[in-house]
Amino acid sequence: MTRPRAHALSEQVAGIEAFDAPGKAIAKWLRNVLPAGGGLKDVISGTWMGHALHPLLTDIPVGTWTSATLLDLFGGPSSRPAARRLIGVGLVASAPTAWAGWADWADTEPGNDEVRRVGMAHAIANGVAVGLYGASLAARRRGAHATGVLFGLGGAAAIGAGGWLGGDLAFTRGVGVNETLFDEDPSDWTPVLDASMLSDDRPALARAGDRELLIVRRNGTLHALANRCAHRGGSLHEGELEGDCIACPLHGTRFRLEDGSVMRGPSAYPQPVFEARVSDGRVEVRAAPAG
Repeated sequence: MTRPRAHALSEQVAGIEAFDAPGKAIAKWLRNVLPAGGGLKDVISGTWMGHALHPLLTDIPVGTWTSATLLDLFGGPSSRPAARRLIGVGLVASAPTAWAGWADWADTEPGNDEVRRVGMAHAIANGVAVGLYGASLAARRRGAHATGVLFGLGGAAAIGAGGWLGGDLAFTRGVGVNETLFDEDPSDWTPVLDASMLSDDRPALARAGDRELLIVRRNGTLHALANRCAHRGGSLHEGELEGDCIACPLHGTRFRLEDGSVMRGPSAYPQPVFEARVSDGRVEVRAAPAG
């Protein structure tokens, strides 16, 4: 099977083992600086908006810098002040954009070596872009317009490379996506567990076909959620009950047992919830009705 050259290149980047040691150290530091439990972590993870925040923020620096490049190439002398302002706006916006991206990437640890390495390359390319656009702005302010344009073109190339690697992370390696989206749910009542295996307030693992389920009996009520965390695939049955919520053991997201809603991030996605009942001594589940 012939693969696109770009895919082969991303696989080469994913094989750079030199990124492992610094990548693990940076991810650990970020998780300490931005611990799970609400606050700034939930804000920059996009918990409040229902999906990852980082892709939305990238529109600002990428858009302003691309606009500045177009003005440099086609705008003429009268457009130079606008190009300078656009580059400045992009530099200011790059800081929260980078923090949101770093936070998403840090939550892939512990885990996939390839994601760690491509994420490091993505960050390096974007960091180079920030440096080049900073140099471009400085050159323009001191009157060296041609030098500023050259730095800007270099920045455009770097941000293009960073964007390509970011697309690889999101669309090829699934960073920031809903981990449960394409799992198949049982539409009819399906036996998954012997009811005698349940103990009150103790998470249990069950399976309906290929779908792993978390089953909890709490205060006489059965609750069933998808077991694989929508954030980064953690096994919820290994987590702890916190009141009427289950906390993911990987990154601490708390999902409400009743409806799977996110009570604390960093997940931006609710957990799929199922109807559950006991019939003839067996726990049965089926997908909850939409809405």
